[in-house]
Amino acid sequence: MIRILALDPGEKRIGLAVSDEMGWTAQGLPTLNCQGIRRDLDHLAAVVKEYQVTRIVVGVPYNQHGELGAAGERAMALIGRIAAHCGIPVEPWDERLTTKMAERVLIEGGVSRAKRKLSRDRLAAVLILQSYLDAHSRQPAGERSPS
Repeated sequence: MIRILALDPGEKRIGLAVSDEMGWTAQGLPTLNCQGIRRDLDHLAAVVKEYQVTRIVVGVPYNQHGELGAAGERAMALIGRIAAHCGIPVEPWDERLTTKMAERVLIEGGVSRAKRKLSRDRLAAVLILQSYLDAHSRQPAGERSPS
């Protein structure tokens, strides 16, 4: 059984998504409203336990040149803190443009501005996780990252 948790970290909210037990599809979870690093880490540890997560993928916003900006540096620092707190593998995943893509999907779906704000982070986490799952499903079995 493979369960992967994806995070779309922001300063105020963290979008969450979890894979199905086969590691094929991503489903959104309620967005975490940040309440301080300790509480946020405890919340993530509870999600890991509840869903029996074996790996965490954190969306890292690289800039157009593939370099880390301030938000990317914060995401990389968060990866280390999550790994230490949860005790499972945590890896970065390039999430360039996923928030914008999520916003566009919601606009095209006719979702109101107020509801978009509530859904954007969750949908971005789903997009991050699905792209991770899709990329890893195309690798030959011997090249897949361990779970």
